[in-house]
Amino acid sequence: MDFLELVSTRQSDRSFDQERPVEKEKIERILEAARLAPSACNAQPWHMIVVDEPELRNKVADATSARALGMNHFTKQAPVHILLVEERVNLSSGIGGWVKQKDYAQMDLGILAAHITLAAHAEGLGSCILGWFNEPKMRELLAIPDNKRVWLDIVIGYSRQPLRPKRRKSLPEVVSYNGYLNRGGK
Repeated sequence: MDFLELVSTRQSDRSFDQERPVEKEKIERILEAARLAPSACNAQPWHMIVVDEPELRNKVADATSARALGMNHFTKQAPVHILLVEERVNLSSGIGGWVKQKDYAQMDLGILAAHITLAAHAEGLGSCILGWFNEPKMRELLAIPDNKRVWLDIVIGYSRQPLRPKRRKSLPEVVSYNGYLNRGGK
């Protein structure tokens, strides 16, 4: 599958086959693809926590769920959670971020998440990126220090959802050349 086909068919899945565990080799390849993700000044400001032990995984899933709001009730189906924890940036990235008033670590974590989800899809797996969860509970469950931010939880498993058509804005709505909203190309 070429890259455009890969990104065209990757989707956020919210239904997983609970009877089908994810093979360790596939998780290792996903983690290797994530490890190779680019970051500002090669800071690599991340730590990934893989949760696949059933009892702990259920507790982590509970920390993502807000049943009253209908949020993330599907996460108990996922056989794997990968939590992304922000680590300190290196000196170059830190100074650059301060000078430019940009949080490069957050950008880097977004790139890392993209690598994880695309690598999962390349392995024939579904995934969904979650930002809604009880962060203090995650810290408690996974022994994460209070001074660390848990940014995302990515659930991974064999999807039970059919491929859905993507609804995206057209290229002319989101792209201009040689200037902001310069649709004439002049």
